[in-house]
Amino acid sequence: MSAPLLDVEGVSVELGRSPATRVLDELSLQIRAGEVVGLVGESGSGKTTLARTVLRAVNASSGAIRVEGREIQALSGRALRAWRRAGAVQYVFQDPLRSLDPGVSVRESVGEGLRIARVPRAERDRRVRSALGDVGLEDELADRLPGRLSGGQRQRAAIARALVMNPRLLVLDEPVSALDAASRDRVIRTLVALRDQRAAELGMLVISHDIGSLAALSDRLAVIHRGRIVEVGPTRRVVSAPQHPYTRLLIASVPVIGIDGPDRTERAALRALIHA
Repeated sequence: MSAPLLDVEGVSVELGRSPATRVLDELSLQIRAGEVVGLVGESGSGKTTLARTVLRAVNASSGAIRVEGREIQALSGRALRAWRRAGAVQYVFQDPLRSLDPGVSVRESVGEGLRIARVPRAERDRRVRSALGDVGLEDELADRLPGRLSGGQRQRAAIARALVMNPRLLVLDEPVSALDAASRDRVIRTLVALRDQRAAELGMLVISHDIGSLAALSDRLAVIHRGRIVEVGPTRRVVSAPQHPYTRLLIASVPVIGIDGPDRTERAALRALIHA
């Protein structure tokens, strides 16, 4: 088996002072190229902190984070800036307007990272067209301002903006939670197609509180609770035969998955186990 693209090993993160709050607690997770890993948990469970730590926007208190075998926790100064500019890890926000400049065309926003990297104009234009095509956005839409696109189109443009840098790891934070059902389905199908097209080179970490959306997209599912991964495995197995009480509660809240959830009495018992 190939080495993991992302290897998070025993990572803890403490935020604040006197006393600090431990947000991640000796968390470990691996992602390989061609794999979509879904990370699910309620608000405050540590999902976004993990993403920010992988991006080096937050520093781990302990543990190791390796991207393609390189320990990124050890990077600082010029080496850290060079690693970020190389674009090996790209982040897609829940709100695409956080990454798309509302005052310039979608085409310009998608190509901004290439312009900063001083990629020649002809090559930049080619890569922007390719990335927009990969997410199913017609060329005519690329000359519009982001505000003139639908929510789903904007999110696909934000994904194209990440893809144009040829990342090895794509981190998507609640990529479909703000979309209507039709747009959500289109974005999920886009991500599945990207996984299949770039299986040899691209891995994805998709963060969500919605286990239903992740069930339709991810190859493996990791469940995070109070800063710890409490269950991880093939998505079908985790959804159909959850082992941890917290996972069972999450699944019980999503009847569309088609799993018979616990009744009220059993849910109360599960909560008691979780908080014990």
